[in-house]
Amino acid sequence: MNKTIRRASVFALLLVFALLVRATWVQFYEGRALADDKDNRRNAIETYSAPLGNIIVGGRSVTGSAPTKTGDLKYKRTYTDGPLYAAVTGYASQAYAPTQLEGIYTDLLNGTDSRLKSVMDTLTNQRAEPGNVVTTIDPDVQKAAYDALGDKKGGAVAIDPKTGKILAVVSTPSYNPSSLTDANTAGTAWQKLTSDPEKPLVNRALRQPLPPGSTFKLVVAAAALEDGLYSSVDAKTDSPNPYPLPGTSRALDNENPSAPCKDASIRVALQYSCNNVFGKMAVDLGQDKVKAMAEKFGFNDDEQDVPVRAYTSVYPSGMYPSETALTGIGQFDVTATPLQMAMVSAAIANGGKLVSPHMVSQITDSGGDVLQDYDDAGTKEIVSSSTAEQLESAMQTVVDKGTGTNAQVPGATVGGKTGTAQHGENNSKTPYAWFTSYGKSDSSGKEVAVAVVVEQSDAARSEVSGNGLAAPVAQAMMKAALKD
Repeated sequence: MNKTIRRASVFALLLVFALLVRATWVQFYEGRALADDKDNRRNAIETYSAPLGNIIVGGRSVTGSAPTKTGDLKYKRTYTDGPLYAAVTGYASQAYAPTQLEGIYTDLLNGTDSRLKSVMDTLTNQRAEPGNVVTTIDPDVQKAAYDALGDKKGGAVAIDPKTGKILAVVSTPSYNPSSLTDANTAGTAWQKLTSDPEKPLVNRALRQPLPPGSTFKLVVAAAALEDGLYSSVDAKTDSPNPYPLPGTSRALDNENPSAPCKDASIRVALQYSCNNVFGKMAVDLGQDKVKAMAEKFGFNDDEQDVPVRAYTSVYPSGMYPSETALTGIGQFDVTATPLQMAMVSAAIANGGKLVSPHMVSQITDSGGDVLQDYDDAGTKEIVSSSTAEQLESAMQTVVDKGTGTNAQVPGATVGGKTGTAQHGENNSKTPYAWFTSYGKSDSSGKEVAVAVVVEQSDAARSEVSGNGLAAPVAQAMMKAALKD
């Protein structure tokens, strides 16, 4: 064989080898990547070639699937009481990526989760029958919160303190997930929802952290009792009224100038929501101790999954003493979600122990066999039982004869804390109205912890308060949760 032919043969072999390598690369790497690409039409065709599994609330499915009339996608998602449960279910859309529980459990609900496959499914590479998601949501508590919020802009969460089960997750204004399910009409609905200034797609219960105002005083009080700064909720504090903010010419005064806030005990300071007491208390403790307590309750946790990832509630660092004082009343750069403030009340109501909050109880296969159980949730001690007991008692005083009387529930022991957080430069915008509380039935042993924020309502600015706007919502939720 002459040199020219030999070189040509070697070159041809190298070309064949390069083609084999490229084919292997496409088949086993790029092929998988293309198959997994969210823009691959075949994925949507496969997902919607059969009915999806369902999300269960109170033993009843709140989702379904319906045949489509046109196109290559045979089924579309449907929702029962869609706006009521939108903050729980999210949406599964032929046109957009799924959200909330629909997004987290996509593989389970469309039958591609490997745990669903039988031996025959594996051998034939067939998609398994889809599974179901069983939530912890109590339909009565969910509806009570939704109805009580009404046309107000806000969010609400309810938790069973003993089990960590989330009983309600509500965000208003809501939207109908069914409007986004059909690829033929989803675009118009999406444009309308995303351009709406009320932002109905935002989950205000889990993913809208706002200044918590005076509800954060519970965290500061917990830090003071645990640190030994004060021996009990009834010990007098050293609190001038008004309190001069360190390093400034400003003073921290109170909404009610006639309230007995000078040197008030923690109980009285919570009852009348005394800013001077908790501003000074935060400075006396120091920002590091307040931050440490806040983080025990769940602040600054950027991996708070329920299993939906909640936005981080923040307690800041690196502050001047005057700024630390403002954090003592839930202002400056402190932010919290309703989930976070419900966790605060839940831990206090549960003897100082926080059971990990979760809104999925189980996931099952199509026959109802449990694939994973989430109800054995972890527990951690946040404060001592003594501190929790004292704060429970002080919160009861708030509801019995303080700023939270609108939260009273007949036949139940209720404790709570109001909050009215400033909004805008120099408080130029409508304040946020907060309420967090717990309720314990006097007869059945049922318990619940709730938190509500009202961002905006039709009420006049002078009427915006935690007791006036948020406490009635919390009261309705607790009443529904504690009924026999």
